[in-house]
Amino acid sequence: MNKNKILIELEIPLIEKSYDLYIPINKRIGTIKKLIEQALVEITEGAYEMKLDTNFYSKETGQIYDVNKNVRETDLKNGSRIILI
Repeated sequence: MNKNKILIELEIPLIEKSYDLYIPINKRIGTIKKLIEQALVEITEGAYEMKLDTNFYSKETGQIYDVNKNVRETDLKNGSRIILI
């Protein structure tokens, strides 16, 4: 296992799907969110639309993850469950 990545569960209520993803710990949350949203637009053939006001939330606490922080600066770890709304 690569120590520079963690495995998270990402839930996307808008398209009623959930994905297990490896994300790099040295990238900003905002960068990861943008890349995931771009991929979602492609794999859903446009059913998912990118919006500026979406955020990652902790499924357990409801905390919003700061888009300006690196993953390693948050409480995200292997097995974390987050929601994209």
